[in-house]
Amino acid sequence: MQIRTLDEEFALARLDARAAVPDWIGGRDLIAVVRTRDELSIVCRSDAVPSSVTNVQRGFRGLAVVGTLDFGMTGVIAGLTRPLADAGIPIFSISTFDTDYMLIRGDRLDAAKAALVSAGFDVLP
Repeated sequence: MQIRTLDEEFALARLDARAAVPDWIGGRDLIAVVRTRDELSIVCRSDAVPSSVTNVQRGFRGLAVVGTLDFGMTGVIAGLTRPLADAGIPIFSISTFDTDYMLIRGDRLDAAKAALVSAGFDVLP
C-alpha cells in the first residue's frame, strides 16, 4: 500500500455545534467538516483559520493512502495505526468515500514515515 505526504500544514478547529460552517475554510489537499450534536469540527489549511478562533490545534501534517479503497477491505486503519501506536505517535484519522487520511503533528512526521516504512508501507515524499 502506498502512502503519500500531503503538502499543506493543517489545523483542527472546534466550533460550537450551532455555528454556521465558516467561509474561511481553505485548502487543496484536505478539508473536512463534521458536525455532531456537541461540536462543529473543521480540518483545513492552518493559515486559513483566523486568530479569532480560540479552540484550535495547529501544526499538523497529513499522510494519505494512495488510490481508492474498496468498502469490503478490513483492517486498513488498524494496519496503518498499529506501527504508529507502537512508535508512540498519536494521529487524527479521517476517512472519506475513497480513502483514508492521518494527521500527525509536524514534528513527528519523519518518525511516522519511518515507522510506516518499517511496517512495509511504501511512503512517498
